[in-house]
Amino acid sequence: MKSGIASYGTYIPRFRIRVEEIARVWGENPQNVKGGLGVYQKSVPDLDEDTATISVEAAREAIARAGINPLEIGAIFVGSESHPYAVKPTATVVGDAIGAGNNFHAADFEFACKAGTAGIQACMGMVKSGMIKYGLAIGSDTSQSAPGDPLEYSASAGGAAFIIGSDNLIAEIEATSSFTSDTPDFWRREGQPYPSHGGRFTGIPAYFRHVTSAAKELMENLGYRPSDFDYAVFHQPNGKFPVRVARILGFTDEQIKQGLVVRYVGNTYSGSSILGLSAILDVAKPGDRILLVSFGSGAGSDAFSIVVTENIEEFPRKPSVWDKINSGVHVDYSTYLKLRKKIKLR
Repeated sequence: MKSGIASYGTYIPRFRIRVEEIARVWGENPQNVKGGLGVYQKSVPDLDEDTATISVEAAREAIARAGINPLEIGAIFVGSESHPYAVKPTATVVGDAIGAGNNFHAADFEFACKAGTAGIQACMGMVKSGMIKYGLAIGSDTSQSAPGDPLEYSASAGGAAFIIGSDNLIAEIEATSSFTSDTPDFWRREGQPYPSHGGRFTGIPAYFRHVTSAAKELMENLGYRPSDFDYAVFHQPNGKFPVRVARILGFTDEQIKQGLVVRYVGNTYSGSSILGLSAILDVAKPGDRILLVSFGSGAGSDAFSIVVTENIEEFPRKPSVWDKINSGVHVDYSTYLKLRKKIKLR
C-alpha cells in the first residue's frame, strides 16, 4: 500500500524581531551577525502561544484544506523539544481541539529538530500496515535561547502539520531513510531553561555528516541524482548550513530557494524542515520531485523522496507560507522580552 501527504497546514506567530534590534541591545554589529548566520529576523510567539496552540492551528488548517473528517484520524504524533508539559502529552490536547474523538493513537516525540519527520515516518508505517486511515504528524516548537547567546538571533517559533494517508494524495512519499549516531552537539537537561551547544560538534560531525549521509543513502537506494529533483529542503538551523550542504550534495541554489524560510522566520526547530517543505508544496506542480532531509541534534537525519500528484492543482494552498512570513509585525526588544516571559508584566 502506498502512503503520502493527503494535506498539510502551517502556523507562524505574527510577531517578528529583527537581528538589528537584538544586536543593538547586546552591542554587536548586526551586519556581522546577519553575514555569519544568514538570518535577518525571526518569529516570536505571543503570550498565549506555545507548542500546543501552534500544533492545533496547523492541524486545523490541514484538516480544513482537505475536508477530512477528524474522526478518521487514527494517530496523532506531535514532535517538539518545547512541549508545554514535562509530564502530559501535547498530542491529546491536539486531538481534543480538532475533534478527533477518543479512538486514536497518541504520542509526543522528541528528537531535537527532527521529531516532526519522525512522526511522518511513524504515520507512514501505520497507514501502510492498514492500522489507520489517516495519521497526523506535527512538528512544532517555541524554541529556547538564553539572552545574549548566539541562539537568540535564530531560535524562533512555528510549526507544520501533515496528514498522512493512502488515498487522494497531493504528494506520494516514494521512500524514506534515516542516519543516526550518538553525537553530543546540542542538549538541555531536565529543569534547565536553556539548551547548551557543543561548539565544534555542531557543524561537520553533527549537521553535515548526518544530513549528507541520509540524503546519499536515499538517493543511492532509488538510483537518483540531485538533478532528478525539482526541489530540495534541508533542516535550517541558520541560513548558511542548508545552502552549504546543498552545494556539498550537488544541489543548486534554485532548487532550495523556495523552501529556505529560515532567513525571515528563524529556526523553528521541529518545524524547520517541514515548514520549508510546506513552502515548496505551496508552489509545486504535478510530477515535481522533492528531497526533504531533516536533522535533529543528538544526532540524526530523516530523508524523504516526495513526488507531487495531480491532486495538488485542486488543493487550496492559500495563505501560503510566504504569505504568512511577509505579514509579520515587528516588535522591539523590550516587547520581545515580555512576549517571551523573560520579565513579569505589571
